[in-house]
Amino acid sequence: MTTKNEGLHAGGFIVSEANGARSREQIVVVAGQTLSAGAVLGIVNASGKYAAYDNGAADGTQAAVGILLEAVDAAAADQPGVALVRDAEVNAAELDYSAGSSGGADITAAIADLLALGIIAR
Repeated sequence: MTTKNEGLHAGGFIVSEANGARSREQIVVVAGQTLSAGAVLGIVNASGKYAAYDNGAADGTQAAVGILLEAVDAAAADQPGVALVRDAEVNAAELDYSAGSSGGADITAAIADLLALGIIAR
């Protein structure tokens, strides 16, 4: 029998968020990124566009500033997206740190950055 693995669903990591769209912002994901729902994001200082969080970087993406609501394929060009950027609770186990994380210390740093924005990872 074939085993199938179900990926992350759009917003499936959200436990709760503020009323209306207060927790969310429309963003632009920088070209060269293919990100899944739940990807932890940073902002590239030079462009103001969003990319995968990378605690070891020095371009602005070393600070976690949000979580991508649904998958975005920006491999060929910048693409619009929606991110959770404030006042929410999320399931930490369902977040995607893989794009720029090298392990537990980076995940701990990302969770601390998100907490400063009012995003509580449980």
